[in-house]
Amino acid sequence: MIKNERQYQITKRQLGGFVDALAEVRQRTFPDDSDDQLFQQIDRDALESQIHDLRREIMEYEALKRGGPATLAVESFEGLPHALIAARIAVGLTQRELAERLGIQEQQIQRYEATDYAAASLQRVGEVIRALGLVVREEITLPTTNAS
Repeated sequence: MIKNERQYQITKRQLGGFVDALAEVRQRTFPDDSDDQLFQQIDRDALESQIHDLRREIMEYEALKRGGPATLAVESFEGLPHALIAARIAVGLTQRELAERLGIQEQQIQRYEATDYAAASLQRVGEVIRALGLVVREEITLPTTNAS
């Protein structure tokens, strides 16, 4: 996931490099029965897969920057960090602006997001939710037990 404008620019440059590399691979010619043809196909497939992934990430980031969806679905607690980052982007806040709202350093938000909020306390996560102006509706499903 692209988390900030710097990563967005880097990803766009990487995409350009992969597109150029794919064009070079496609220009190579080998005899039909050559093992090199198989390796060329493997190279093409790998580059095309990487290009697809980078384009998807870029499109996701650009959609969020345009305001994103009104609701972000979170299927599990583990999905909450991704949703918080996506929400920050969608509401139009930079990492610096979120940090200012929380009264902390921008680097702390960068660390939280780089580690998917692994070191953030539940209290801090709640503060982030409030600072972003989000409404979170939780549902907790209890495990089923077998009556003996």
